Amino acid sequence: MVTDDDGAASLGNKSDAELAALEKDGTISAKLWAAVEAERARRAATRRADVGGDPAAATGRARPAPPMAPAIPAAPSAAESTGDYRIDDALRQLRGVLVPGETLDAYAVQRRLFALTHRRVIVAATSGRFISFARGLFGGFTLGDVRWQDLRDANLRAGIFGADLMVSSLTTEDLASSEGDGRRAVFVGLDKEQAQSVYRLCQAQEQAWREKRRVRDLDELRARSGGISIGAAPASSGAATAGASASGGVATDPPAARLRRAKEMLDAGLITDAEYESIKARVVDGL
Repeated sequence: MVTDDDGAASLGNKSDAELAALEKDGTISAKLWAAVEAERARRAATRRADVGGDPAAATGRARPAPPMAPAIPAAPSAAESTGDYRIDDALRQLRGVLVPGETLDAYAVQRRLFALTHRRVIVAATSGRFISFARGLFGGFTLGDVRWQDLRDANLRAGIFGADLMVSSLTTEDLASSEGDGRRAVFVGLDKEQAQSVYRLCQAQEQAWREKRRVRDLDELRARSGGISIGAAPASSGAATAGASASGGVATDPPAARLRRAKEMLDAGLITDAEYESIKARVVDGL
């Protein structure tokens, strides 16, 4: 038991729990009780200075954990959300009709001002085609598309409130020389910046496929006129020519060898895709 003679000097060696017990002890004198209170106050002040005035740490008690904030779902990225749930739903349906490996590169939405009597139209440029997507008034949708190889022309007209996109396509047959005028579609009141993005992709695809069609058309016309023999392999050496003359025939390779040679030339960049397809078609027709 601590007596008055011990004083504050002996209280400094006691633990906080022992000081708390002395404070509750009703048998000690008023002088000793005041010394206990002074010692506890000194220790509390020291702890507050050490922890920067944190009352929970100063008393030695653990601070209660703050309440957990409710989980907030992550906001969709800009590529997934446009801020309009109707457009988001239409884009979701549009992505649902893409074939495996096809990507949505750009799209344009018709402005509401130009769609007062019908649901708004969305046009899109993908990695393989041009798509128009119109949702029905009572559900469902109407889809139209033009393959890039069938695209003939694309034009853009920008106004004050929106942009008009005109797309013309070809009627494609088996031969390039059989191509004719196809259909023409006009989409009015599109968002101007979005329409410009779609138009740029249309122009890039149109220019690329225009040259391919020109080369293929020349090859097919020459083959029809008999000017060249597509897929025929000339004799590569005098020995082959001599062998052919001796047998009274013409020096030609088997079809499989001719196809392999054409594929090697394609891989080496000596012929175009259209030339390779023409050679392959000619060889297969000769079987």
